[in-house]
Amino acid sequence: MPKKRLEVPAIASREFRSPEEIDSAINRLRRRITEAQALDVASSVRTESGAKSVVESNIRESIREVFGTNSPEFKEHCYLRMWAGGMYMNMALGEVIQATERGRTLVIGVLNGLIGRLQEKRDEMGTSEAAPATYLDKLNLHPRIMDVSRDLFLDGHYWEAVFAGAKALVNFVKERSGRRDLDGAALVRAVFSRNDPTLAFNDLSNQIDLDEQEGMMHLFEGAVLAIRNPGGHSFPEGSDQRAMEYISLLSFLAYRVQESKQRKAR
Repeated sequence: MPKKRLEVPAIASREFRSPEEIDSAINRLRRRITEAQALDVASSVRTESGAKSVVESNIRESIREVFGTNSPEFKEHCYLRMWAGGMYMNMALGEVIQATERGRTLVIGVLNGLIGRLQEKRDEMGTSEAAPATYLDKLNLHPRIMDVSRDLFLDGHYWEAVFAGAKALVNFVKERSGRRDLDGAALVRAVFSRNDPTLAFNDLSNQIDLDEQEGMMHLFEGAVLAIRNPGGHSFPEGSDQRAMEYISLLSFLAYRVQESKQRKAR
């Protein structure tokens, strides 16, 4: 009996239904650009933290979600990564950093090109004006918080949006610190301790630095105890204003995690 030949899915471009749908896709790609721009390439390469790989994965996944798995856009960029130039054994650290920086420029250029393609599609629908940006979009929230909270918030699930953002923040701390053996308050106390922290917010060279480190640790501890933990059990009655304030706080803390310096424990 002859073997059944596997059918390869046909390549097909995604059909967008409205200018608002296109604007949502554009905002998603712009958040990936922000994430790529914020990456500390030198630190990521030196420490092999995996931060670069996460950004690359987020970019590829966003292209797939925006255009579709069988789209020509995803077929072309499904292996997109931050690297430009040759690669060979025993490359010097400086050469690796330079190739990664050139790759970042290339990736951002690709994303901007895809955004331009979407803008053309939007114009073809009969409007050259972008749909009004939501209040959340104007706040420039950290991508890790924005990605999990935005749709829930816009759908009226305010406290679910807060809880999702709080979980994303804790996962970001685990990823940056490598401390996946801990969770919650124990995690942030260990990672941000003023005594030999895994992630430092400054040089820890004087009393002012140490006080800032300890103060930030308590902010993270408060976010876990007062926002994530209660949110995991029930969603209290409250306004969208209060939920937005919590989401803004979580975004601020996520940016501080991104800016922190990785240290080897003594």
